[in-house]
Amino acid sequence: MAHWNKFEKDVKKLVQCVSGVREEEDPDFQLALQFAWSNIRFHRFLDVDSHKVTRVIDGIHEKLIIHSELPKAVSWRRLTNEFLELPLETVEGTKTKEHYAILSLLLALSDSPSNSQYTEKARQKEEVQHDDFDWGKYLMEGEEIDIGPYPDTPEWSEEESEEELQESLSREDSGIQVDKTSPEEQAQMKKAAPHISSKVGEPEVRLWLEQHVVTQYWTNKASKFSHSFHLHSNLAAVWEQHLYNSDPLYYSDERTFVTETQVIRETLWLLSGVNKLFVYTLHDGKISVRTDIMVAHLTQNCLRAVLEQIAAYGQVVFRLQKFMDEVIGHSSESCPPGTLPVCKKFTEPPFRTYQSFVWALHKYFINFKEELVSIEKCMITKDETVTLAAVLEKLAPRLSQLKILHKVFSTGIAEVPHDTPNVIRASHLLNTLYKAIIEYDSVGEAAEQTVSLLFSLWVETVRPYLEIVDEWIVHGNLSDPAKEFIIQRNNNVPVNHRDFWHSTCTLYSVSEKTGIAENIGDGAGSSCSIDQENSSKQHTMVSFLKPVLKQIIMAGKSMQLLQNLESKDNPGLLMQNTHRDAERKSLYALFLESLQSRLRYREDTESCEHAVPEQQATKESLIKVQSIVARHLELEDVHDPLLAINFARLYMEQSDFHERFSNGDVNVDRSSESVTCQTFELTLRSCLYPHIDKRYLECCGKLMQTLKTDYKLVEYLQAMRNFFLLEAGETMYDFYVAIFDKVKEKESWQHLSFLNARLQEAVAQHYPEDSSRLSIYLENIDIVKKRLPVHSIDGLTLSYKVPWPVDIVISSECQKIYNQVFILLLQIKWAKYSLDVLRFDEHIDAYEKPQATLFEDSSWSFEALKSPVRQQIHRMFLLRVKLMHFVNSLHNYIMTRILHSTGLEFQHQIEEAKDLDQLIKIHYRYLSTIYDRCLLREKISFVKEAIMKVLNLVLMFADRWQTGLGVSKIESIEKMESDFKNCHMFLVTVLNKAVCRGSFPHLESLASSLMAGMEQS
Repeated sequence: MAHWNKFEKDVKKLVQCVSGVREEEDPDFQLALQFAWSNIRFHRFLDVDSHKVTRVIDGIHEKLIIHSELPKAVSWRRLTNEFLELPLETVEGTKTKEHYAILSLLLALSDSPSNSQYTEKARQKEEVQHDDFDWGKYLMEGEEIDIGPYPDTPEWSEEESEEELQESLSREDSGIQVDKTSPEEQAQMKKAAPHISSKVGEPEVRLWLEQHVVTQYWTNKASKFSHSFHLHSNLAAVWEQHLYNSDPLYYSDERTFVTETQVIRETLWLLSGVNKLFVYTLHDGKISVRTDIMVAHLTQNCLRAVLEQIAAYGQVVFRLQKFMDEVIGHSSESCPPGTLPVCKKFTEPPFRTYQSFVWALHKYFINFKEELVSIEKCMITKDETVTLAAVLEKLAPRLSQLKILHKVFSTGIAEVPHDTPNVIRASHLLNTLYKAIIEYDSVGEAAEQTVSLLFSLWVETVRPYLEIVDEWIVHGNLSDPAKEFIIQRNNNVPVNHRDFWHSTCTLYSVSEKTGIAENIGDGAGSSCSIDQENSSKQHTMVSFLKPVLKQIIMAGKSMQLLQNLESKDNPGLLMQNTHRDAERKSLYALFLESLQSRLRYREDTESCEHAVPEQQATKESLIKVQSIVARHLELEDVHDPLLAINFARLYMEQSDFHERFSNGDVNVDRSSESVTCQTFELTLRSCLYPHIDKRYLECCGKLMQTLKTDYKLVEYLQAMRNFFLLEAGETMYDFYVAIFDKVKEKESWQHLSFLNARLQEAVAQHYPEDSSRLSIYLENIDIVKKRLPVHSIDGLTLSYKVPWPVDIVISSECQKIYNQVFILLLQIKWAKYSLDVLRFDEHIDAYEKPQATLFEDSSWSFEALKSPVRQQIHRMFLLRVKLMHFVNSLHNYIMTRILHSTGLEFQHQIEEAKDLDQLIKIHYRYLSTIYDRCLLREKISFVKEAIMKVLNLVLMFADRWQTGLGVSKIESIEKMESDFKNCHMFLVTVLNKAVCRGSFPHLESLASSLMAGMEQS
């Protein structure tokens, strides 16, 4: 009970603070007090989790740093650490569960520590008042104390005895302090050196110290060490003496003697990245060898030659380490106070490709340093003899790898100016690694380790590029804040813009000669620019992406467009995609998995291939060894085949028999260490490209399905053909016949209200859903063309409103081509209609009645005039038939051979289109085909001009037919016959030559049809 009484006041204060009730007689206070006592006495709580409290403290500290409240973060860290290190009144020790329980209580009572305003105030430490009262004198007052026979002797204590013991063991001339280690450490030391005596002054102890303590050779006061007096161990002194004897003017500078072990250790430290050394010095960023050092068993020149080679590799390590520090140094800006920032060379944070390359170098140097540490441990344990030559021989593969790394670094990074755009620097580094792998991979097995090293660097360095590609083709987000990717998003063009597909991305290429990034085209035309390898500048981009660059662009743009369409139609789809993406593996992870499975498959295949002929190889080796042993026995005049076989079996069982008989007769298979035994390009084609192609087919296929089903892309393409190419014959007939009748009646038809009314009336009967999209307007035409009747309708322009995103395929440029074909078809239809409406009987009645009246009123003979008029009418009939044959032949060629057959091919190609870009190209190719075959191309404009002359002649002929012909107008008929004959012969000649050359095979039907209608001379 007494245990709880001392907490009574504290519990009452706790109740008063928490409840706010101050009066102890208050019933509420008594209830709260009883509740508190009940929980304190009878309840049991779990011990506080110190790890959880530590995580909460670290989380608050990190949050304060993120919010840039560094003073609060420093105070928080320091105060919590000080509290954990302070002892409590009733608890012994630091960082106990009571400490963490108090911190847990304070954290539970706190309310958002990161949002509170806090300024640390200087705390005044309470001065501890020392009691100067002499209690001993006060208590011993009046007592008699026996001080013994020697009152001047000081009191004895254990501490003083220990100090005296330490003083007795010390020696002023040795400079060695007594060891104050723990008993456990002393026991270990005794086991390691049992021969050491407890007295320091003994010779054995001094000998042990001389063997285990390194002489301070890096100071000028270092004494000359003792070594063997063997001739080989004093080669430097012998050579010095020789120089003295041979050259009386020779002067030797004072040098510091170092051992080979010291040189080896400093060499290992140099290759580990240590710069402050004695044997090697760093001056102005260059590693050099000291000239005032000497090794007893090596001459000065020999030592310098060896160490300068090592210094060159140390320079490589220094350059690479410096670059790594420059890249990593940018992360120190967000470090908490107290950390030392690394010097920074870049004016802006390095992009992710450089960071990945540095991470690959870091992992390589970790393994390299582990190997260096193992060599140093071997030197310390002295299990085997370690010489400088042996170390260099052991590190030879690593040193050759350093040379390769330095070559890649110099070519891919150091030679690129610092003001170069990131896209060039990143692509140049990846290209350098890629070309290096291809170069060394072509060597074969001799460069397996080099290819393995370069491939591991490339796999790490390429990670940001693959992550950017993955984010783009999966989420439609081209996330590249540092602008290091060769494809850049044009943010000025929104996704819902009609020029999005052609202007959303910019593809950069790198000129190998100039090193300048150039825009070689937007997304739609990028594939055409990629294949231009014969250009003068030889543009290159990231080489490994060339085979799938088009698929990446198409998949990325398709996903951007698809995401916009889906978010527009289904706003809640984003959450579903987020959950689905959590289960999806990234492109980089899939690439690594495919790479590992490919390597594992090759290893299994190789093991199977080697397992089958293993017994056969053993027999062959046995036969070869037997022949070798037989030859050795013959040297001793021993001819015993059985003995040779037994010796051969004996040597086959030993592991080193290859070394004993390595005279070329026995071949040893070397296990492969290459990660790309087969070509690097085949590895990419089997491990990386299939994943990109798969995603390309998924994205583009889904977009095509969405456009065809939800946005009726095929229906809009059919509507363009129906109205612009007059495939909806009955509908468009009602429209253009009204115009032709107005022209025939000499009435004005150039009124937009009339044209749109007739168009809407014709379309609404059969295609009511398209009536609101179609409209027509007039454009100004050339004055010269206005003089010719056939060109009077050139100003007609048909317009069809295409919604987004279908307008990406049916653009305004496409509608211009459609309108040119539409005008040509109207001209042909007009000529055909003008000839079709002419009647024979009307022409005869129109000419016989005036001639009869003329005969009655004059003295001329009717029979005399009747014959020439009938001949004239007959010539008109013949000319009309010839013109009809020409116009019908042209009409059938355009409507059937060109528009219909080409339209069927176009429909089939649309069904097979894999992506939107392919569909756009199919549509452009279709328009270009009908544009060429309708003879609208500029290079064959002379053919079109001849056809236009014939069509204009048809309209003039129809006009003359309507107005009637007299005897005085026979010359005009002859002129029309002559003009038609000339144009007809010209077209037949030109078309026949084109068909014979094979340049225009589609014109064969038109040429043969026109040939049939030409007069035989």
